[in-house]
Amino acid sequence: MKVTVVGAGNVGASCAEYIAIKSIASEVVLLDIKEGFAEGKALDLMQTATTLGFNSRIKGVTNDYAATAGSDVVVITSGVPRKPGMTREELIGINAGIVQSVSESVLKYSPDTIIVVVSNPMDTMTYLALKATGLPKNRVIGMGGALDSSRFKTYLSLALDKPANDIQGMVIGGHGDTTMIPLTRLASYNGTPVAQHLTKDVLDKVAADTMVGGATLTKLLGTSAWYAPGASVSYLVDSIVNDQKRMIPCSVFLAGEYNQDDICIGVPCIIGKDGVEAIIDVNLNTAEQEKFDQSATAVRNMNQALNEVLK
Repeated sequence: MKVTVVGAGNVGASCAEYIAIKSIASEVVLLDIKEGFAEGKALDLMQTATTLGFNSRIKGVTNDYAATAGSDVVVITSGVPRKPGMTREELIGINAGIVQSVSESVLKYSPDTIIVVVSNPMDTMTYLALKATGLPKNRVIGMGGALDSSRFKTYLSLALDKPANDIQGMVIGGHGDTTMIPLTRLASYNGTPVAQHLTKDVLDKVAADTMVGGATLTKLLGTSAWYAPGASVSYLVDSIVNDQKRMIPCSVFLAGEYNQDDICIGVPCIIGKDGVEAIIDVNLNTAEQEKFDQSATAVRNMNQALNEVLK
């Protein structure tokens, strides 16, 4: 199996690292536009193979899409990272052209690939990649919900003082500070509702911390996070490449599901070798559906901003 990661910055390099270390793919191609950058990152990563015990081969290339030929999955991380105080909306004008160009370029050499979008604003960039390429909706996936859900479970773990791997929870809606929806009602600790263990005030704080999880890290680091995004991408890619059929919240194209049409937004999906193999209805209550509708409206507004940029 072959996976290409476009963009060799912090997020892209972390994606390549985790995919290799976990032996998800036998070949990983890291591509960047900066001369020698991806080659250097790939060589550095390859020199960890004997000490970390993996056999995946990692190749770095400078803007050579021919080297990506035959990729089963292409991960797009390229674009300008979020800076402190910068909204995801402000990234549209810069990143839209990059994502559209990359999507079209990879398809020339890997027409059967599944595209995973990481670039922000993620829901809008996923929608752009889908429309620009004309691919079937199951083959373009936005990663954001997987990352947001991992942050949600981390904050639940800290509040409960229990192992994160004993906790289940998901975040749906747009991948943004005001648009994501941590589903506290459905979160559980070893099969028991977390509401049995945490007060409403604590759960509300967990949800609030989750929603600004990315902004919190951007403020602390001075740029976007990379370890958790890279791990979330590898988790998603693993489910595709190895046909794991995991249920993962992802930004995908909706055609009537959750009462929405013609939009890419985060919902729980079954992810397997064909990409999005099913969209799961978790039966939102009235309040949750209202939040989801509001989130969809915000994403649509961002999509409209994209349309203005592309005119």
